[in-house]
Amino acid sequence: MQNLDVSKTVDAWSSLADTVFVPHTEAEYQKLVTLLDRLIDEVGENESHPLASLMEIVGVLIEKYEDESVPELPIE
Repeated sequence: MQNLDVSKTVDAWSSLADTVFVPHTEAEYQKLVTLLDRLIDEVGENESHPLASLMEIVGVLIEKYEDESVPELPIE
């Protein structure tokens, strides 16, 4: 297992914290959706792209928000 250099992680995270986060409001959710759209445009289906895992993480964050905050449509 890799050793985690916390000080390097803090430095790296500080530059990303305003971009990648757990959304708690509609505005934050929309910000992540916009980011995901841009990542999809850049990464496409290239699973070896350096941003592919970031795209997946942002997708999971969006899905979590939708599961918790968007009401399901009734089945008729």
